[in-house]
Amino acid sequence: MGAAVLSTDQVVHELYDAPEVRDAVVQRFGPSVAPDGVVDRAALARAAFASPEDRGWLEQLLWPRVGERITQWRAELERSATRPRAAVVEVPLLFESGMDSAFDATIAVTATEALRAERAGSRGHEALAERGKRQLTQEEKAHRARYVVTNDGSVADLERMLSSVLEMLDR
Repeated sequence: MGAAVLSTDQVVHELYDAPEVRDAVVQRFGPSVAPDGVVDRAALARAAFASPEDRGWLEQLLWPRVGERITQWRAELERSATRPRAAVVEVPLLFESGMDSAFDATIAVTATEALRAERAGSRGHEALAERGKRQLTQEEKAHRARYVVTNDGSVADLERMLSSVLEMLDR
């Protein structure tokens, strides 16, 4: 749709490859979370979501680095000869992380809890109940966001709704 997109999930994947982050995770949770020197996200999720303290430690390790990467990415876009229609950053824990103030507009893409659990499970996410406890409800996210898109239909439906939001942002 003409927007540049950055996924903070992908940024976290990249951070786990960085020796500094990988080594900190191994020091905190043990070598089983990074067999052969590669962070096993499922094993790390089981360890980190076992207690609020461990989850909080991991968030404090990752979130500032994610914020730095977003800032770098936006600066790169600003320097680019061809600017995109919009700069979209996908942040699953946007409000929980406190990063929402860094953006001009926020969009909550919501779905029923059952559909969200089904989708997350199909992607192999582990510790779903523990992750869910950390997240705001869909209603709270919708309340805090500037725009709300309900993602309970097809991909084409979602693209149409997001395109409408982009049109509103272009004004």
